[in-house]
Amino acid sequence: MQLAGLFAQVLNGLQYGLLLFLISSGLTLIFGVMRVINLAHGSLFMIGAYLAYALAGITGSLWLALPAAVAGGALFGAALEYTLFRRFREREHLDQVLLTFALILLFEEARSALVDNQFHSVAIPAMLDFSVRVTADFAYSAYRIAVLGICLGVAALMFIGVERTRVGSAIRAAAENAEMVDLLGIDARRLHTLVFAVGTALAMLAGALAAPLQSVYPGMGDGFLIISFVVVVIGGLGSIAGAFWAALLIGLIDTLGQAYVPQAAGTAIYVLMAAVLLFRPAGLFAKG
Repeated sequence: MQLAGLFAQVLNGLQYGLLLFLISSGLTLIFGVMRVINLAHGSLFMIGAYLAYALAGITGSLWLALPAAVAGGALFGAALEYTLFRRFREREHLDQVLLTFALILLFEEARSALVDNQFHSVAIPAMLDFSVRVTADFAYSAYRIAVLGICLGVAALMFIGVERTRVGSAIRAAAENAEMVDLLGIDARRLHTLVFAVGTALAMLAGALAAPLQSVYPGMGDGFLIISFVVVVIGGLGSIAGAFWAALLIGLIDTLGQAYVPQAAGTAIYVLMAAVLLFRPAGLFAKG
């Protein structure tokens, strides 16, 4: 039973880490390419979760919420970049912080007006509402396995898009040296819109996937925002591969810590972040 419990916690840690990757990969690209500090990124995760709650309540199925979160997130992100963030890209970081903090307040007020301030649950899809027998004495939720698979699929698409395409090359170049991209004649404005749209879509998809795993409630993205910044610091600014491995590392440390060393779990990841800032400020998985 102890081995089965450890296996369950490892799987939970991987699933949590992959959800963190969806959020932090968009955050690291936005910060790395646009040099914008987006404190409202956690609110986008919350919007995705509430979208899943609303669509599941209307249609009785969660499956419509996933493509809706991706498509709606991309359009919403593109609109935010075009109308707001484009005008703040060259501004001081304090101005960006104030802008994104204002967006947090606006999103919270809109959520309160459209829904309410209560906790809500989203039902697991009926076709995945069972457990898969892994060993003789251990079974694991089919929905959690599906979340693992979906997140890994998205991660693979992100790697291919960033590492194997011309657009991805431009994004990586902009994360390393934005001025060089401008000199090469690449339209930086379109690149920024694309990056922000993808980052928003990933955050909202993560929220929709997480909705059946936890309650949907006001401010639910705040904790994910903080931990996502930790992932970005540990993985390296602008690095998709760094965000992936750092998210898995943080997911396992946090989940196993909560299960086996709860008195130290809350501080372990921040001690790790402090050590990275001291000894490898570019990030554990940064090149060079």
